[in-house]
Amino acid sequence: MEDELDFFSELEGLYAENNNVTNDADSLLSGLNPEQKEAVTHLDGPILILAGAGSGKTRVITYRIAYMMKKHNVHPGSILAITFTNKAANEMRERIDALVGNRSSYIWCGTFHSIFARILRRHADLLGYDKNFTIIDTDDQLKLVKQVMGELDISEKVIKPRDIQYEITNSKNKMISPEAYEQFAGGDKMRSAAAKVYAAYNKRLKDNNAMDFDDILINMNTLLKENGDILEFYQNKFRYIMVDEYQDTNKPQYEVIMKLASAHRNICVVGDDDQSIYAFRGATIEN
Repeated sequence: MEDELDFFSELEGLYAENNNVTNDADSLLSGLNPEQKEAVTHLDGPILILAGAGSGKTRVITYRIAYMMKKHNVHPGSILAITFTNKAANEMRERIDALVGNRSSYIWCGTFHSIFARILRRHADLLGYDKNFTIIDTDDQLKLVKQVMGELDISEKVIKPRDIQYEITNSKNKMISPEAYEQFAGGDKMRSAAAKVYAAYNKRLKDNNAMDFDDILINMNTLLKENGDILEFYQNKFRYIMVDEYQDTNKPQYEVIMKLASAHRNICVVGDDDQSIYAFRGATIEN
């Protein structure tokens, strides 16, 4: 794969820098408090960082990445840094750029959805998709729910499309399939209708080579679960994993990260247990 080429093309420059990176690495530690310094210099093994708003969480992650590269010659292509919003991911990327220069381009830094979609496009055929699959947003998701409701003669006056949309999203965030949801619905009128829409909605997406945002998470989990060779490849590629705002992870996000980190156990998660804002998407502080 192309990432092996990244590694070999970097070797010459990596070793050329070896003689002067150590002192530069040590300079990163000046200005850090003892707890921040402990987190930045931690290399192997899992680490959980709990920190409140304004305490320098992103700084710790970016300095840790720079320290790993400069002090320990960790290859940037083996680093995976994930957060939740494009704004946060861009800020993290800019900070890393400022610390390590253009070598940061080898780091996989982005949101859960952007990173997972990038991987899914490489292996889409294993899940029955074409690599050019479409990703629909929440507005298009609602439109599709309404279309399916119309085809199933489910009145929008009786059941609100947004309620069914919520049931579908909530089910996917908890990794509940249409079949399992149908059993869960029982005799409840709204949930019985939602079960029918959920099944037809999913089929429509698949038939049109499309995924919604929740499918990105579900399908990434399925890809790794059903393809041991793919899982092993990305476990060996991403030897160092960092997740910001970890308190906002839901079940499929948590399970993918645990699968990827299980081989080397070099996972660093940063979060604030008082600031979870995605409970409506299935986020759970228990993670």
